[in-house]
Amino acid sequence: MKRIAFYLLLFGFHLIFAQTKHPITHEDMWLLKRVGAPAISPDGKWVVFSMLEPSYDSKEQVNDLWIAPSDASVPPRKITSGKAAETSYSWSPDSRKIAFVAKRDGEEESQIYTLDLAQGGEAQKLTKLSGGASGPKWSPDGLKILFTSEVYPLCYADSSNKKMIEEKKKLKYKARVYTSFPIRNWDHWLDEKQTHLFVQYIHPDSLALNLFSNVEISKASGFSFSSACWTPDSKSILFAATTNNNTAAYQEPNSQLFQVSISGIDLKALTTSQENYENPGFSLDGKYLICLSSQFNNNKVYNENRLVRFDWPNLNNKIILNSKLDRPIQSYCFSQDKLYLTVEDRGHNIIYSISIANANFSKLSKDPIGSYSNLSCSNTTPPIIVGNYESATMPPEVVRFTEDRTHYSISYFNKLKLSELDLNPIEEIWFKSSRGKQIRSVLVKPAGFDPSKKYPLLVLIHGGPAGAWLDNWSYRWNYQLLAKPGYVVLATDFTGSTGYGEKFSQDIALDPFKGPGDEINEAAADAINRFSFIDGTKQAAGGASYGGHLANWLQATTSHYKCLISHAGLVNSISQWGSSDAIFNRETMNGGTPWGTSKIWKEQNPFTYADQFKTPMLVTVGELDYRVPVNNSIENWHILQRQKVPSKLIVFPEENHWILKAENSRFFYQEVQAWLEKYLK
Repeated sequence: MKRIAFYLLLFGFHLIFAQTKHPITHEDMWLLKRVGAPAISPDGKWVVFSMLEPSYDSKEQVNDLWIAPSDASVPPRKITSGKAAETSYSWSPDSRKIAFVAKRDGEEESQIYTLDLAQGGEAQKLTKLSGGASGPKWSPDGLKILFTSEVYPLCYADSSNKKMIEEKKKLKYKARVYTSFPIRNWDHWLDEKQTHLFVQYIHPDSLALNLFSNVEISKASGFSFSSACWTPDSKSILFAATTNNNTAAYQEPNSQLFQVSISGIDLKALTTSQENYENPGFSLDGKYLICLSSQFNNNKVYNENRLVRFDWPNLNNKIILNSKLDRPIQSYCFSQDKLYLTVEDRGHNIIYSISIANANFSKLSKDPIGSYSNLSCSNTTPPIIVGNYESATMPPEVVRFTEDRTHYSISYFNKLKLSELDLNPIEEIWFKSSRGKQIRSVLVKPAGFDPSKKYPLLVLIHGGPAGAWLDNWSYRWNYQLLAKPGYVVLATDFTGSTGYGEKFSQDIALDPFKGPGDEINEAAADAINRFSFIDGTKQAAGGASYGGHLANWLQATTSHYKCLISHAGLVNSISQWGSSDAIFNRETMNGGTPWGTSKIWKEQNPFTYADQFKTPMLVTVGELDYRVPVNNSIENWHILQRQKVPSKLIVFPEENHWILKAENSRFFYQEVQAWLEKYLK
């Protein structure tokens, strides 16, 4: 009743203060509050989550932790204060305390803090490591915390690590030296430091113990830690790690499971197969070990994760729990006898349950609208399940999933602001391609849509290619903001996209651009033929990452688009192979090395057809992008200028693969809209 009364009060305020709806602006989008993943207390009574209050001035942003009762009987309240972010929050087993990561009081590195919610008071710093601390996980007995820290090789004592840090700072030369692959990842150069596991007791003056101090595999050149969890008895740690990461230039490194005692001795390898194992965890009764597994080095461009169950502690009776669920798993949590998971299915992340005992599964979400993510389950019977929920017209909020397969809101920070915006939900369109495949597209109409008018068509191309256009909220390619000037937005899930079965995702192998490009063009033609409000004489297309690759392929193979936009897109598959942070997967896609016998490297390479470039193109890229390095955008720019194609190049010196900084994002959208207006209006 309290919850109902509160919503009635909130609705009353909306009636009083709601203004006439207006089209979204970048300021509207950017300044919406950003709600993080929820963590429910083991007893199911409380939910903790982060909430970022954005600002165009990063120094003015506020990112704090909030708490709310899981029954939403009262509004959320803030439990931390300050502009520095608190992350990686987790509950103690008795539901009294939380541990989280923060950088406070002028610290150079983030440390772990604990906050007693039952007694109140200020958060207490737990760790004081020179390499910082992250990812805290309470032991089942509530006496210890497991976490990770960055250390230099062989510097197992923090005093040694601190000394090495100081020695590095004193070096008069600056050089990076490598003897094996990889050398870069995403937006940073790799250095010698490793991620190590630590355990520390929860009491004053306790010291953190590096669990890898006596672990030989941590001394291997190919060692790389992945993920970890406590065993049910709180006496040892299970972790996933690779010992062959230095072979990534010619194969996919695989991660195996290991067990080590909390004293840092008695290391045991639990798996030795060619599969990849990650994210270990235990059923609440301690009977089963459950982890994610996938096939590696099987000449497939994409492999879905499998939920694998082992008996514990003997690791017998290996069972794949989701063998009959041919869809990607996004998140999951444990209850007493089931796993609850979000699964990507044809453009929506929906909720399923799977029995741990017999692998029976059931779809729990009703007709899909929007997407769920970041599930968290209580230890109660029945479990209380919370997560994030979002859609194309609403950024993520915290919700509680209910027994009638719906949800109610626990947070509602953006409700009033969204009520003032003219936002259109996605519409889903299916057509049969020339190759006989059923292809789904998302269509979004502009604010103030009038079906009697004609609108230009903006074709969006997603990245990946193992990705999809979801019914969700995005800041990088926001449907609403792109449609706002008066465009119908069409976003197609071509062959290679996820959420349509593993085979559909794998079918892009040896056909990286032509087949998907044809499907995008056919989807646009189908929409134009189907809807009289689309002006087929005014089409533009664009995308980022693989979407940028495909925009460059359209540049090379068709001229019916009035203009194109390529962000972080390769124009030359061979130079992309030679400069990216990851290379072997590109050989799998193209059928071998660039100097081998496969014709794909030439036949499906935009560079090969540079003499056909003629469509006006906007090229954008982040200078810190090591996934599709800036050289490919410069190469594209050289071709466009050499061919005298109307074009513009924008390089963002402080950005990586995405445009993430507020003012850079605003400028990016302004340039995109100006480019579209120049050629479509």
